[in-house]
Formats: sequence, structure tokens, C-alpha cells
Amino acid sequence: MGSLIGQLALLPNNGHKIWEDPSFIKWRKRDAHVPMHCHESIEGSLKYWYERNKVNILVSKEAVWDDEAVARAIDCAAYWVNNLPFVKSLSGNWKFHLASSPCDAPTEFYDGSFQDSTWDSIPVPSNWQMHGFDRPIYTNVLYPFPLTPPKVPEDNPTGCYRTYFSLPKEWKGRRIFLHFEAVDSAFFTWVNGHPTGYSQDSRLPAEFEITDFCYPCGSDQKNCLAVQVMRWSDGSYLEDQDHWWLSGIHRDVLVLAKPKVFIADYFFKSNLAEDFSCADIQVEVKIDHSEMNIDSSPESGNFFKTSEDKFIASFTIEAEIFDSGSWNTGNEHPNLLSTSVAHLQLTNSVDYYLGFIGYQLKGKLQMPKLWTAEHPNLYTLVITLKDASGHVVDCESCQVGIRQMAKAPKQILVNGQPVMIRGVNRHEHHPRLGKTNLESCMVQDLLLMKQNNINAVRNSHYPQHQRWYELCDLFGMYMIDEANIETHGFHLSSNVKHPTNEPIWAASMLDRVIGMVDRDKNHACIISWSLGNESSYGPNHAALAGWVRGKDSTRLLHYEGGGARTSSTDIVCPMYMRVWDIVKIAQDPDELRPLILCEYSHSMGNSTGNIQEYWEAIDNTFGLQGGFIWDWVDQALLKEGSDGIKHWAYGGDFGDTPNDLNFCLNGLVWPDRSPHPAMHEVKFVYQPIKISLKEGTVKVTNTHFFSTTQELAFHWVVHGDGGELGSGILSLPTIDPQKSFDIKWDASPWYDPWCTSDATEIFVTITAKLLSSTRWAEAGHIVSSAQVQLPVKQNIVPHIIDVNQHALVTEFLDDSIEVKNSKLWGIKFNKQTGLIESWTVDGFLVMSKGIQPCFWRAPTDNDKGGEAKSYLSKWKLAKLNNLTFVTESCTVVDVSDNLVKIAIVYLGTPNDADKNLSPPQACLFKVDLVYSIYGSGDVILECHVKPNSDLPPLPRVGIEFHLDKSMDQIQWYGRGPFECYPDRKAAAHVGLYEQDVSSLHVPYIVPYECSGRADVRWVTFQNKNGRGIYASTYGGSPPMQMNASYYGTAELERATRLEELVKGEDIEVHLDHKHMGIGGDDSWSPCVHEKYLVPAVPYSFSIRLSPLIPPTSPQFIYRSQLQKK
Repeated sequence: MGSLIGQLALLPNNGHKIWEDPSFIKWRKRDAHVPMHCHESIEGSLKYWYERNKVNILVSKEAVWDDEAVARAIDCAAYWVNNLPFVKSLSGNWKFHLASSPCDAPTEFYDGSFQDSTWDSIPVPSNWQMHGFDRPIYTNVLYPFPLTPPKVPEDNPTGCYRTYFSLPKEWKGRRIFLHFEAVDSAFFTWVNGHPTGYSQDSRLPAEFEITDFCYPCGSDQKNCLAVQVMRWSDGSYLEDQDHWWLSGIHRDVLVLAKPKVFIADYFFKSNLAEDFSCADIQVEVKIDHSEMNIDSSPESGNFFKTSEDKFIASFTIEAEIFDSGSWNTGNEHPNLLSTSVAHLQLTNSVDYYLGFIGYQLKGKLQMPKLWTAEHPNLYTLVITLKDASGHVVDCESCQVGIRQMAKAPKQILVNGQPVMIRGVNRHEHHPRLGKTNLESCMVQDLLLMKQNNINAVRNSHYPQHQRWYELCDLFGMYMIDEANIETHGFHLSSNVKHPTNEPIWAASMLDRVIGMVDRDKNHACIISWSLGNESSYGPNHAALAGWVRGKDSTRLLHYEGGGARTSSTDIVCPMYMRVWDIVKIAQDPDELRPLILCEYSHSMGNSTGNIQEYWEAIDNTFGLQGGFIWDWVDQALLKEGSDGIKHWAYGGDFGDTPNDLNFCLNGLVWPDRSPHPAMHEVKFVYQPIKISLKEGTVKVTNTHFFSTTQELAFHWVVHGDGGELGSGILSLPTIDPQKSFDIKWDASPWYDPWCTSDATEIFVTITAKLLSSTRWAEAGHIVSSAQVQLPVKQNIVPHIIDVNQHALVTEFLDDSIEVKNSKLWGIKFNKQTGLIESWTVDGFLVMSKGIQPCFWRAPTDNDKGGEAKSYLSKWKLAKLNNLTFVTESCTVVDVSDNLVKIAIVYLGTPNDADKNLSPPQACLFKVDLVYSIYGSGDVILECHVKPNSDLPPLPRVGIEFHLDKSMDQIQWYGRGPFECYPDRKAAAHVGLYEQDVSSLHVPYIVPYECSGRADVRWVTFQNKNGRGIYASTYGGSPPMQMNASYYGTAELERATRLEELVKGEDIEVHLDHKHMGIGGDDSWSPCVHEKYLVPAVPYSFSIRLSPLIPPTSPQFIYRSQLQKK
């Protein structure tokens, strides 16, 4: 190790480990700056952005999530520097050796003569754990090493990389820079054996000048680049985010060539007139002229005339703004230069009052096209440096948007409007690549977000790939950009000094914030900077806040730590705060900041319940301005199983210890970006067009802040009892932003179908679709869809079944009771248990086992959250998970030629009940089931449930039965077509739906309760010949929660991974009178809202079951049980 330090010429040969020194965070690393493109001309810069902005739906279709992504990552890196003549990507296959620690790295492996022929190869960019080296580790809070800052383990996997590159002869005379987009976690680098730098911060660039270490441009000699990456460093203590710990060079590596004097950085700012009719533009430019021999001493008698002023005598700095939006005219070769809309003039070189040493250019743009997430209008800023002859020496450019952030009492304003943040948190995650990015995959993320009405993203919890920001600018996405600072694990150890209170960590924390702001400062999408996540609060944060506010007054500042209401945040930004508490803060007259939830609705598996309640509060409470759902994607990684098939893997699956199991699976989408069912609910609560019905008037509200409804087509459709009664185009006037239009009841197009229909339930559904294709969706895409129930014309009472219509035969055998009607149907009961042993219809076996009470469900992650206070703990303590139903009695109470009544009493007792107790004494539930079997085949099942009053809230109250596996064709009238539950059903319209049993199943990575459908009026289970069974609510019973699966409750509870599930031999069906909500306020406390709990009180309900034989339709059966009063 001493030789390594000596080679670096950093520190004396004393064994000091600089990767364990928080005061030493970089060496020879250039100051942070905006991304450099090194254009050769204005025309070249415009062509670059013209090609760069050709991003649409087609790009997303190229997204890959498997092994193919490895090669794509290298191609992508090359694509990102295409048409940049002075930028070269070094991405590709490098030589790689993994040492057990920095001390065990091969001696002088950085030397050009070192023999690496026996080394492995690894793609760059990549994380080495994703290529068979070392292992991924997933933790949420706990550090994966002892908390002894700043020390890290001696066992510190260290990646040694080598590659070669040459410099084009066209680069002769230019300065050469080596640019790493991001390396995890700390690294040294050498060129041709010369130490060239050291850096920390796993999510920001590190750039080093290597001009003096490279062979001449155009030389046949190739330059040797060596990099040594430590998995752990003192910087790791600042990077304890809730995601996978992965290491290596995970973003692109570039070589850039700049002239001797060049544009080193620039900052675009705009200030809008009060009426937004014009924008004052200011660009601050920094020039690196360190290679020029300029006398920097002030002139005699003029202290202020410095080298900056002397430099400008020989060079000219110009800036011009071009209208990027006008390029999309359909012309394949537009005249890009003709789209210039503003020239900026150099005003002065030094602004002593602001402390900015550089150059300022100013100008004015009349009638600017403003940038918002709704209308992401962009301009191209081009800055040129010219010599005295007028030749372009250097040229840089970027996309800019003109918009204005402002603060008002309890509001943040974008261009004067209090935009609503309909957001989501997003980690960088690819199931095959880990932290490496692909353009097509980022585009697919954005398309899915936009298509589901998400308009804001929080970069959790670190700066992300620079292309992500360009895409968010382009597609229109409000962003909170977050510094790579999280120290969550310090919360677990009160005897360790916290970094935010320690001066020795201040420089490192500030460096991360400065690096983020200086890299990303020109992006219109960023509305707020964030100081990091879950890092407590202390004086270091106050210092960070002060720097950011001094650097950039055009944006807001966000930080949740310390209670979300410190002086270092412009937004009250709690995480997982309950609805009633956020309302309370919003109504506090002393709190003048808006409240935006930085994290809410923890979407872990079958979750995201209660989100409708949040948005009812947000939409109706001044001071609440939205939030960011946790989070976007299930962070599972691909791992080959023993069956040779790759499966989704989570914490612990790689032998990683410690780990937090499946707590990384909190996404609205699966790792391959297939949406979870909960995404429908998110799209609904986030939709910009709201529909409501009140006192006979349908109100259509446009909640956009900048868009009218001119680009939308409205449609209506009316259904009665599931059947369509009418539909058509809904002709509406253009509705301005934040305005409504009322449709009077008797003037509506659905009034006549309503008047003429005799349906018992009538719903009107109104949809708003895109008239034209956009960058993120095709024409016809549904932006908003809402359903309202129209008034009931007449009261409905249950129809009394005609007992004299059909005869039936009843046989009493030794162990069974058989009830049948000729050859059409037959039911066989077990005398001892009261269970149905078989139910046949037209010769086909329909039901193989049933019917019995059920109060249990396979516990979800939210059911498990809260340890001893969790629902699951309380259920287990009450022994609800271990029930056996003992038949207390099974009695035939009525027999005639047309009707048989069988009454059964079940006692629900724990399997491990005290054997000294009789079943009635050990009983937790008493359930009375009464079957009324009619000659028509109708079975009316009356259920009366009496639970012990001291039981906790119940998972469900309903019945369970098993159907023959051939009964796999399901049709239902209720909410759907996707999975929905009592507290997550606002998006699920009431309608008539059909699916097979397999497609009902939702393949959550960790199995548990799933596949439910809410508010079901009736359901049928049939074979492919149409024979089967019909079930509906009956009498005054409300609609049911329905579930049918090849995977029974016990199987869903047994398996810990999707691939472990084993299909049963039959179909398990649940029809629930009550089903507890799934929750979602968080996943570590019992948080189902009270109205969605199922208290342990008596319940009574009725269900109708009927044999189904073509051509009888379920609609006919359903209507036959209803009659109008």
C-alpha cells in the first residue's frame, strides 16, 4: 500500500488510508461544472441537439431488461457522444481483476508494461457484482459494515481496471481531460503509469486533466488507463440509501479535448416580466485561460482591472438562443440557424457584489414560450468563444427552458401558478445492469410516468445520469434534484457522532451539494434542490442550505431531515405523514410554507391503499400541494435459479448479510416496468380532468394550470346492469385551465338512455383522450376516465323465487345428503361436516369442496408491518391463522318436492386449543349457514357470523369453496378489470368483465393475498362448454369482494418467492361480505384506515348460487332476483 501512496505522491509513506479520511475527498479533480460537449461550431451544436431531441414512443420500445442490456449499455455510451468531434467514449470491455482489499491490488498494475492477459474482462459501464464478481447487498437502514466512522472493513473488495485508448491527430494542441460520469465508491486513476487523480461521491462526475500524461495525438502508441475502485470508503457513510450496494464504474468514461483557452462553465438564468410577456436572460460564463501567459496583476492605480479584463481584449464571448420547438416542422433538413430568437451581449466581466468572477451576458426575449411540465418548451443556448480574428475557439451548448419559480403564502408557484405535484420517487435501477442506464429504459420510465399522469419526480436519493435530466426537460417533468447524502444508519447508534454535527464531514457534504448544483443548474425541470435524505439535521445542513441559496436564488430548497420544518427547507416535506396530520399543518396559520409529501403511499407489493383519501384532502385543502409516492420500481435483480431460469431476486438471495429481504420491492412497476395494478389508482387520483355529479349536474373540471381541453376528445358511455345503453362523443366547449363546465341532467346525451332503461343500476363513464399524438403517447391515449352512478329511478326489492316451478329429488344416504333435479344438476352434502362434496351441472363436476366460512388471508407486507403491533402479530396472537371449523350440527330443517333447507352450525376453534376445553368453550367464531335449495337449482345461502368480541380486526368475513380446475372462465359484474380492494378501487369502474383464472393472478415477487375484485354483484365460473356456476349477492346484502386462484391461501402464505408457487389441483374461490383494506400509508405500522377495517362484530349476509347451462345468461339470472317496487 505504501508504494501506491508513493506513486500517487499524495501522502507520506506512512500507511495512511486516504479512503478512510473524510477530510481528503479528492485530488487533482477539477471543479464541478455543467456537462461539456466541445462543439466545433454553432451549426454543429444545433445539429447535435436536433438529433438528441428525436425521442418518442418508438425509443421506449427498444428498452431491454435482460442480458441483451449489457451490450446495449456500451452502445448507448457511444451514442451519447455521437457527433461530438472532441469527445470520445472509452466505454467497452476492459480488463478487470477483483482484489480482496486495496492492499492486495496487484503491484504496479497501473503501469503500461503490466501483463493483464490473465485478467478477466468486464463491460464498462457496469457494476462488477452484476457480472459475477463479489455480491450485491441490499439494506434499507443498516450499514453493511460496522458503524465505526470513518473506518471501513479490511475486507474491502477492490476492482482493478485497465484499458487502452488513442487520441485522434485532430486533437493536437488541445488540452485533454479524463471524465468519469460516476464511480462507486472511491477510486484512484493513472494514465501511462502516472497518478492522475482520486475522487469520492458515487453519483457525480470526476474529471482530471491528463494532457501531460498522454502520448501525442495521432501517435501509434496507445495510452494505458488504469483505475482502482474501492467498494467501501469513508464516503460510504454518506451513502446509506435504501437500495442495492453495488460497485464499480457504473456510468460512462469519456475523454474530452478542449482548446488551450476554453469555456469552463456557464449558468443560465431567466427573469420573467410580471405579465410573462418577456424574459430577461442572463448567462454567467467562466473561462479557463490558465494556459495563457496573462499578467494577472492589477494595473497601477486601477485595482479592479485584473487579468479577466485583459483577457477579453483578445477574445470575444457570445451567446445566442435558438427556438428548439420550431425544429419539429416535418422538414428533414430544417434551417437550424434561422431559428435564432435572441443574441446576448457581454455586459461586464466581474460582479464583485455577487462574488462571481467571470463574464455576464444579457439579453431579452419577447413573448417567450414558457417551460412547464404541461408544455415543456425548450430553447437551445449556444455559447461561443472567438479569437481576435473571429474564429470559433470553443463552443458549448445546452437545452434551456424559460420558467419562473416563486414562493407565495402556503404555495410554490411555477410561472405564477400553484402547480400540483403529482409525483413519484425514482431510484436508478435496472434488473440486469444494476445502476447503469440505458436511454431507451429511461425513456420508458418517462413515458409510463406521463401516461399515468405523473408530473414530478424526486431523484431518490442522489443525482442521476445527466441524460435523465435532459429527458425530463424534454418530456416535461418537475424534479427535485437530491444530493448524494444519506446517513440513515446513524439513527441506530446513539453513541456515534453524527456527520451533520461534525466539522470534519462538512467539506465532504458540501462538495456533494456543490457538485450536484454545478452540474445540473441549467435544467428547467429542476424546481427544487434537496440537501439529501434521512440524515438528521445539524449545522452542516445549515451550511449546505446557505451555500445553495447563495448560489441559486431561482429555485426552492427541500430537506426532510430534522422534522421536515427546519429553516433549511422552503417546503414542509414530511414522509408518510397521515392524512389528518397534513391537513392540520396546512391549516396552521403560522406555517406559511406549502406542504408536499416527499414520500407517501408506500407501494410495497399489494399496497397503495388509501391514496384516494390523500388526494381528497390535497385537492380540497389550501396549503397542500401534492407529494411523491414511494416509489417507482421494484428493485429486484435478475438471478439464475437452480432451474436454470432467471428470477427476480431480493435482499439475502445473493448470500448478502446483513440484508433487509424484500423491502426493496416498493414499486408501482415491476423491474421490467410492467405496471402493478395500483398504477391504475395512481393514474386516477392524478388525472387532470375531474368528473363529479351533484344535484343532477355533471361537472367537468380541468385541473391543468396551463392547458385548455382543446387537445382532448371527450366521450361518454352509459351502462345499465353491465350492458351498454348508449355512447357517443361528448361535445364540450374548450375548458380553460382551472375552470369547469356543468352539464345539466336533462340536457345530457345520457338522459334519454337513462329514461328508457329499466336497468337497476346505471353508470355513465366519461373519458378524455388525446386528439393527437405527443412525444409520450399516441393519439387516443386516455388521459382521464371517471364513472358516476346515475340516480336510481325505482327502489329494488328481492325477488321471491317460485318454489313451485321445478321439482327436485332428495336422497338421504348413510354419510351424505343428495339433492338434484333430473340430470341438470346435483349437490352432495357430507352429513357429518355439512360441506358440499360435489356439485355437478349437466354432468360436469363444478364444485369439488365447500362451502365453509373463511376469515383468513395470506398476509401482505402491510399486514406484517409493525412487529408486535402489526395486524399479523395480532391475528396470530388471536390464533386466527390456525382455525379449524368444527361442525356443531348439520340439520335438514325442511324438505318438500320443491325446496330443501339445510342448517349447519360451525364453530371456529384454534387447532392448538386447550384440549380440556370443549369446542364451544374454545370457539372464536360461531357461524350459522342455512342452505335453501330450490327445484330451479337456485341455492340461497344465508350466513350469520358471531365472532368473539375481543378479537382484533379481521382479515375477511366470507365463504370459501373449491371448483374443478376446468371452471376457469370467469365473468363478473363489479369493479375491474384489474385487481382492486376496498381501499384501492376508485379507478376500477363497475362493469361486465371476463378473464380466465390464470390471468386474474397478480405475480407479485413475494406472494400473498392478491387478485381480488371489489364490489362484485355477480360472478360466473364456467368451463369452455359454458357449464358452471353463478354466484351473486342476495337480498339486501351489499356487493362482495371476489377472488379466484389456482394458488390457495395456504400456498400464497407458504411461498416466499413467485417461482416457488405450486398450482393447486382445483380453483380456490373466496366470496367475501367484508374484506379488510390493504393499507399503504406505510409498510411498518398497522395503517389501514378505520373505515376499511373489519371489526369483530356480528355479520349477516346472503349469497345466491345457481347452476349455469347455456343458453341461460348470468344477466338473466341476476335480473330475475330483482323486482322494482
